[in-house]
Amino acid sequence: MWALRLYQLIAFLGGPLVLFSLRRRAASGREDASRLGERRGIASLQRPDGQLIWLHAASVGETNSILPLVEDMFAANPALNILLTTGTVTSAERVSKAQNQNTPRLLHQFMPLDRRAWGERFLTHWRPDLAGWVESEIWPNMVLACAAQNVPLTMINGRLSDRSFRRWQRIPKVAQKLLSCFQMLIAQDQTTADRLTILGAKNPLVCGNLKLDAPALTADADHVKAMRAAFGERPVWLAASTHEGEEMAALETHNLLLPSFPNLLTLIAPRHAVRGDEIYTQLARHLPDRSTISQRSQNQKLSAKTQVYLVDTMGELGLLYHSLDLVFIGGTLVPHGGQNPIEAAALNCALLQGPNVQNFAEIFADLQAHEAAIEVADAGQLAGQIHSLMDDPERRQKLAEHAALYVDSQRGARKKVYDLLHSQWSQTAPKGAA
Repeated sequence: MWALRLYQLIAFLGGPLVLFSLRRRAASGREDASRLGERRGIASLQRPDGQLIWLHAASVGETNSILPLVEDMFAANPALNILLTTGTVTSAERVSKAQNQNTPRLLHQFMPLDRRAWGERFLTHWRPDLAGWVESEIWPNMVLACAAQNVPLTMINGRLSDRSFRRWQRIPKVAQKLLSCFQMLIAQDQTTADRLTILGAKNPLVCGNLKLDAPALTADADHVKAMRAAFGERPVWLAASTHEGEEMAALETHNLLLPSFPNLLTLIAPRHAVRGDEIYTQLARHLPDRSTISQRSQNQKLSAKTQVYLVDTMGELGLLYHSLDLVFIGGTLVPHGGQNPIEAAALNCALLQGPNVQNFAEIFADLQAHEAAIEVADAGQLAGQIHSLMDDPERRQKLAEHAALYVDSQRGARKKVYDLLHSQWSQTAPKGAA
């Protein structure tokens, strides 16, 4: 398996470059500078006594999907310890909120980067009794380290995009070896289960999508009221979780709509808030009057003069989805694969999307089949559909209602996954603290 050996060699030799990259990311706000040691497997917390289950969620979406399951696990066993690792600053902040709301037995660490020594250091300290990784997180060195230290490993809410599947198919022996290290593989849909089987997995299970079972995003009622008051009677739409290139597409859409809707308000919420200043500069450069763009992270007010409102703050999608009903889902007009549409759908938003939806292909297909989402190819088509929906509030409302009904119809994955995990951890003898 030359590909696996090559990966391990690159990971070993690339240590200094990885450290340099971590410092640069910390300087730009994409890593927590005070906790960089965790990225090398150096724990910043002590392992508590008793049973400890390790769950890993890469980013905010995966974190939101797993936290309700964490609540179920604590409800079943309040003495349980759960270590939740994530890979981004924003997801760490989301876990921090859950810690404040729930229990000190929920611990957080950043996932160590995939070098063998760092993974072994992490496992030696934490000695998890069971590990569950959410979606498509398959880190070869850590998988092999779990196998070597007899840590039962489960894939939760497994998903394989077209691109990931093609990549693993090029190294079938590596895929088979790594998948064989998982004691249980729980796929979110039949497509993923079939792909895992082709790659060599034994009996993957299908339990549905945890993201469809996650509670709807919440928002403070007073903040929603204030946001709606700031909108007034103006026509408003949101480009949510945008990636590079989509902010300019949103501005082009805005300009195409402006002759028909002179009072139009366009909101742009980038996927990565750290890009806010860069996006603001880019948008302002293409506006005839800079005073028509407001930047939320700089506490610039949304006024009657604002045409483009850049919501470059973290954790406010719930506020936005509660405050309006017409949303374009980002990551779909550029070759990213799309962001999660479920959060907006669950809150009665009419959905628009581009053609690049590989990350959530089945969900977007189902939404379209249920007349709950509309696909557009470019800014011109996006403007045309927004124009149509603004002219026809009844059609927009039906689109939003169909989206919410679809989400409701898909509930149930959470209990199925919980039952499977409970059957595992209830049979595992606690290792205890080192």
